[in-house]
Amino acid sequence: MVFFTVVQGCKQAGDRNKILTDVNLLHQNTKQLTEVIIYDIFSPPVASRIYAYTSLAAYEAIRYAAKGYPSLTAQLHGFPEMPKPDASKKYNYLLASTKAFFTVAEKVTFAVDTLKQYQQKVFDDFKQALDTEEYVNSMAFGDTIGKCILKRTTVDSYKNTRGMPKYLGSSDAGIWRPTPHDYFDAIEPYWNLILPLAMDSASQFKPAPPPPFSKDTTGPFYNVMNEVYVISKNLTEEEKIIAKYWDDNPAVVEHSGHLMYVNKKITPVGHWVGITGIACSKRDLNEVEIAQAYAVTAIAFFDGFISCWDEKFRSRFIRPVTAINDLLDKNWQSFLQTPPFPEHTSGHSTVSAAAATVLTKRFGDNFAFEDTSDLEYIGMRRDFTSFFQAADEASISRVYGGIHYRTGVDEGAKNGRQIGEFINSKLKLRE
Repeated sequence: MVFFTVVQGCKQAGDRNKILTDVNLLHQNTKQLTEVIIYDIFSPPVASRIYAYTSLAAYEAIRYAAKGYPSLTAQLHGFPEMPKPDASKKYNYLLASTKAFFTVAEKVTFAVDTLKQYQQKVFDDFKQALDTEEYVNSMAFGDTIGKCILKRTTVDSYKNTRGMPKYLGSSDAGIWRPTPHDYFDAIEPYWNLILPLAMDSASQFKPAPPPPFSKDTTGPFYNVMNEVYVISKNLTEEEKIIAKYWDDNPAVVEHSGHLMYVNKKITPVGHWVGITGIACSKRDLNEVEIAQAYAVTAIAFFDGFISCWDEKFRSRFIRPVTAINDLLDKNWQSFLQTPPFPEHTSGHSTVSAAAATVLTKRFGDNFAFEDTSDLEYIGMRRDFTSFFQAADEASISRVYGGIHYRTGVDEGAKNGRQIGEFINSKLKLRE
């Protein structure tokens, strides 16, 4: 893992005061969290929760650094009123934001020692660059914001879902059951119980159901299943690259003889968090705008996963590998490893479209960028002319990978856009 980049850079330059206004610290804090999420192998839905609470804490603490930025948590469900800074005291809001971010991160992740090592180096630089009173005020304000954000984590039903029964699917026709090679039980079958941030309920934006399962070779289900099969047999090199690029499976289980090991990678939400950071850097935003961009994008995929998982465990639809093995080819394998949860709808399609919708509102329809979010993890980068081009490619990649039907990705993308548009209309970003 990569640690301490910003802090060491400041020290090598001999300019300790740089950290007081260096907006790159916000990106480095987020990058540090991404490393921890990868290391701890959090599932995509859980990762969305981690990014949402930490980014909201960072924004609520830093929004006072510029005029006219309203509270986001006041516009969402379940948060207490956030503390306000004391007008008689002096603060460095970048430090306060960093403290708030990690106050939350330490409680919602496992690698606490790693986070503490990173924070200590950051805080030491601030401490040497600020007078004692401003340092103490900033740290206390950030800590108070972080603890206030954490109150919401105790009432969002996450803890309740930890002890619920496993979901192992069913042998009934058309219903999901564990998939090869490892036949794991389903991930987060009760995620629709998590309290949404912006949506009123998990089913507020209910996708159309999948085509009825049928063995009829002229029926709609057989057609979409056969499409996946035919595409897999004729994948072009470009389609293979697209599938691999957007795989974003946090835990690909590899087998070598009798050995089994996990190849850790970025999650779909981590990928879009990376894209958000790239967009912010390209547009040269100020510190409040950067924190707000991260927070709004996180709200979009937090609610996107809740809506998607609500549909997944309502329809409980069979994955292509199971259907194709049963009906077409018993030896067929998907190009990508099939993740352990029902097919309809595609989570990547949903959260990509939701993220693209809120990012497009902020940065524009034709925002071209080079995506290097996954470069250090899989050695790949790609160029896009817009966020929606990236989201559309992420969506179709699931068909190329053999893990979704076209109906699952199309309905997921449609659902994600609806959620993103709802968030755009609901949130007031400037006073």
